[in-house]
Amino acid sequence: MAHVTPEHSPLGKHTDYIFEYDPSLLFPLPRKDKRDELGITGELPFHGRDIWNAWELSWLDLKGKPVMMIGRFTLPASAPNLIESKSFKLYLNSFNQSRYENTAVVQQVMEKDLSAAAGAPVSVELLDLTTAAKEGIAEVDGFCVDNLDVEVDCYTLNNSFLKHADNAEVVTETLYSHLLKSNCPVTGQPDWGTVVISYTGKQLDREGVLKYICSFRQNQEFHEQCVERMYVDLMQICEPEKLMVEARYVRRGGLDINPVRSSETELPAFARLVRQ
Repeated sequence: MAHVTPEHSPLGKHTDYIFEYDPSLLFPLPRKDKRDELGITGELPFHGRDIWNAWELSWLDLKGKPVMMIGRFTLPASAPNLIESKSFKLYLNSFNQSRYENTAVVQQVMEKDLSAAAGAPVSVELLDLTTAAKEGIAEVDGFCVDNLDVEVDCYTLNNSFLKHADNAEVVTETLYSHLLKSNCPVTGQPDWGTVVISYTGKQLDREGVLKYICSFRQNQEFHEQCVERMYVDLMQICEPEKLMVEARYVRRGGLDINPVRSSETELPAFARLVRQ
């Protein structure tokens, strides 16, 4: 693949919406550049995946009647490419006026196209609205650092806030925050989310964790890149025995993105949060 950057993507540009199937709309972006920046070379230091949920997904059956579904797409973190979100939306919209025999056919088409763009197998799950509604809304099980009474005055990346608590003992705990905000690296539009940090190791300084999360507020990176940065910073600075970092971003353009990176092969099941 020729070297491409976010500036080559449809982001921030006027785009005509295509309403008939067109897989060429997908715009893959290599993960390598950002991973090189983080010192990730060779074998990945984590396991993980990116789960995308599409809330605006429709096509026509063979009689021309619209079908409405919710799509769930799982991209492995080992895939060499992520897929730029606006191109993903444009691709999904290209199904709007296309006719298909049944849901299974649509699923097969999407798996083929998305796997080709990502450079690795992508799984596609298409949920009817009744099934999706039964999943309900989940809450994070852990300690919310948002209620800590701290002064925050740094809104640019600063991993120096990460440190162990005084007289830190080895613990297993989950910390989370709903205060994550980062920005699109091309348009500057805000991306809002909840970040979950689960680890076993010397106890983290919770105020430092909160300040670190707030320091992403003006950071311009894609969702997946923010999570990988958090994972690398926590692992290098605090050296936990086990670590998982997961972000549940709020939907934008009908899509929400949920990256998770973990030192363990077993990953948590997806559960929709209240803002999703």
